[in-house]
Amino acid sequence: MLAAELGWEFYDADEFHPPANIEKMRRGIPLADADRWPWLERLNELIRTCIAQGRDAVLACSALKESYRRRLQVSGEVELVYLKGEYELIAARLKERQGHFMNPELLRSQFDTLEEPAGGALVVDVAQSPAEVVRAIRGALQL
Repeated sequence: MLAAELGWEFYDADEFHPPANIEKMRRGIPLADADRWPWLERLNELIRTCIAQGRDAVLACSALKESYRRRLQVSGEVELVYLKGEYELIAARLKERQGHFMNPELLRSQFDTLEEPAGGALVVDVAQSPAEVVRAIRGALQL
């Protein structure tokens, strides 16, 4: 929704996972750092390409750890937005999601892995409606 309003490209980081990662998640097996690093490298390359070509983009990504976010923040042009939500809310929304490969039972492991940003990221509460979330992001980042 944010990308559409801004007229920017949209990328879902899940589409950049290798088949082995997708199969693990489908089977409910949490990814290890070793699984995630090649995926993060592909995302790093995507971000660098967008910047080099002057293309504005929104990348939706579950960069759960600070080290992952550092790998993605390739320049000062990259703005991080942490969509924060309570476990119960996210679990309820996952139950409604159709056609995605991630097994909803992985949510607990993702919350266990999550390192909330200590700084440098805009924090937005996802308990709001999607339109309110977009409005909050646009207002804070002056977009």
